[in-house]
Amino acid sequence: MDYIAAIDQGTTSTRCILFDHGGNVVTVAQKEHRQIYPKPGWVEHDPLEIWQNTQEVVEQAMAALAGRGPLTVDRPPSIAAIGITNQRETTVVWERATGKPIYNAIVWQDTRTDAICNELAREGGQDRFRAKTGLPLATYFSGPKIKWILDNVPGARAKAEAGELLFGNMDTWLIWNLTGAHVTDVTNASRTLLMNLHTLDWDEEILSLLGIPRAMLPEIRSSSEIYGYAALSAVETPVCGDLGDQQAALFGQTCFSPGEAKNTYGTGCFMLLNTGETPVPSTSGLLTTLGYKIGDRPAVYALEGSIAITGALVQWLRDNLGLIAKSAEVEDLARTVEDNGGIYFVPAFSGLFAPYWRSDARGVIVGLTRYVNKGHIARAALEATAYQTREVLDAMEKDSGVQLTALKVDGGMVFNELLMQFQADILGVPVIRPKVAETTALGAAYAAGLAVGFWKDYDELRANWGRDKEWTPQMDAAKREALYAGWKKAVTRTFGWVE
Repeated sequence: MDYIAAIDQGTTSTRCILFDHGGNVVTVAQKEHRQIYPKPGWVEHDPLEIWQNTQEVVEQAMAALAGRGPLTVDRPPSIAAIGITNQRETTVVWERATGKPIYNAIVWQDTRTDAICNELAREGGQDRFRAKTGLPLATYFSGPKIKWILDNVPGARAKAEAGELLFGNMDTWLIWNLTGAHVTDVTNASRTLLMNLHTLDWDEEILSLLGIPRAMLPEIRSSSEIYGYAALSAVETPVCGDLGDQQAALFGQTCFSPGEAKNTYGTGCFMLLNTGETPVPSTSGLLTTLGYKIGDRPAVYALEGSIAITGALVQWLRDNLGLIAKSAEVEDLARTVEDNGGIYFVPAFSGLFAPYWRSDARGVIVGLTRYVNKGHIARAALEATAYQTREVLDAMEKDSGVQLTALKVDGGMVFNELLMQFQADILGVPVIRPKVAETTALGAAYAAGLAVGFWKDYDELRANWGRDKEWTPQMDAAKREALYAGWKKAVTRTFGWVE
């Protein structure tokens, strides 16, 4: 067997990437799906569209591989296993008998469950479930989304209680369609607000409080084991890797030791720090989550700082304001000015995640004068990603007691040289981009490959990691802290816009 297939089901698109034994990208196929906005603050996807797109990109990747020609005269290239990584918390409920979703997928960014979270917080506060789940009560997570569907789709609750409905995040939805198995892994389960971090099982008390029947929940498994088999080109191929996208990036960046961290720059921005085999409670607004669990080995935990809007802000400049025609043009526009012109752009479009967890926050641009032009707005938009990352890093160092000496980065925005240099400047530590930037998909591939012996151990995976580029801080400390103080002041202007 020659390659591992990774299905990367993201917030805006679905991709299939094939990797060789060296962890190199062989072929890629990608297709975007619609973003559905029924009301302000509501974000949905069509699960059937995503499943259709998944089938198409797998077929396209396989066809591209076949186009590379056989490895020998007698044997075409083959796929050893399939790994899946996915946008986390995005919630699908479907009929067990028909496979038909009863409602669109409610996306992780969606804020409609604010009233549910506030009601639950009236007794015990926002951290009511944190000791068990590692998470605050927030619209971000799957559990309140399930409750909303059961409460608002006619007949849903009765069907759920009769065992006729199934729930899954996107990993579960795809694995079920590929194999018929109703499973998830510990990383995705840890993002539902329903799993106990210590038992790695669904928590009966929380299920009862939210009114969610246990029968609709998937079985929680490790991140690397055979869940079932999918038919690829008439060949039964094991589906045996499953990691939420940010945990997959942690694994793909080979952050296998406590104290190693990565930051992924995508639609949102997510920093994870490996904390070892014991969960570390956060007092600084971070999430305690599962990092990964490989087969029968002990689970590895992580601290996570989640930022809702980073790359999505560049898309907003493109789609809503028309400042740029393509996302990649934002760097050139930002380079037309020397600095941000005195403005800060805080993109609290759906509230603020870590370290604030303020669903009442809304986006602001502060410091506007007649001097400001579109170049300054573009530059401030990029800088917002770096400032938000600094806030998360500060919280992470406070919680863990570990001072990071460098940050491994990945995701689409890491090819923006201006942003990466500013990120190093505002953090005061080197920022390192790996040779293979597709670390989310690579992590899913690694998990699948370990399950079937394609790779034998962590050392073999570490040997694949290589440095592509490193940015070192160029800004003096006084300027760094002055800029950061301005950002912190700007953030306070976002609070209290929603009752």
